[in-house]
Amino acid sequence: MTPFVLHCGNPPLPISLTDVPLTSASPVPTDEECDSLFSVVGTTADPRVIVLGNDASLAAVLTRLMRTERLHFEIAFVPESATSAGHIYRLGTGSRAAKVAMTGTASPVPLIRDDAGKAVVGRAVVHGPAGTDLEGEAYVDDTQLFSGAVSGVEVIPTPEMPGLKARVTGRRRLFGRRWTSGRAMQLGAIAAHLTRDGVPGDREVKRSTFYRHDREWLLVR
Repeated sequence: MTPFVLHCGNPPLPISLTDVPLTSASPVPTDEECDSLFSVVGTTADPRVIVLGNDASLAAVLTRLMRTERLHFEIAFVPESATSAGHIYRLGTGSRAAKVAMTGTASPVPLIRDDAGKAVVGRAVVHGPAGTDLEGEAYVDDTQLFSGAVSGVEVIPTPEMPGLKARVTGRRRLFGRRWTSGRAMQLGAIAAHLTRDGVPGDREVKRSTFYRHDREWLLVR
């Protein structure tokens, strides 16, 4: 195994990673920053990319790996503090996560993306414009998630098949906090605003789909 650290932003560098080749990047790495690292990683045997950052950092890396067909790289995630992805995949934080990154074993897990070609690793939320109710309907596979107006919808990946689960958020007891699992969540709305792993979308949409990619990614745990 040949490790490389992608240091996203300025989180503290755990001691166990101080001797690993390090590449600095933006908190949400750009395509150019990812490609610069990948060009080096791709020339080594048994490469492992250790992403030191937050969920948005990891999502950006996976998005670029997916788009450049490099999902055979092993990926480890070292968040500074608790994140949605860290909780989902039970990775720990800081020095504990760094130890796992160096000693763990990679195994395939479902890769969740949307129809804009962006990966989601922790949590995506959908609301109406400017915080208003979300009006429309959504399905998880063949199961209706809602029809009408709701406060919003939350989508998260799962470590196992079928790959994701979704639920309606908000006050209404009718919906509660029940999760519905499936391969895809499809939404049609009058207007919807998406936030993926804490990063707001740049425009409103009328339709959106989150679904399991046809290839998995290799997560070190």
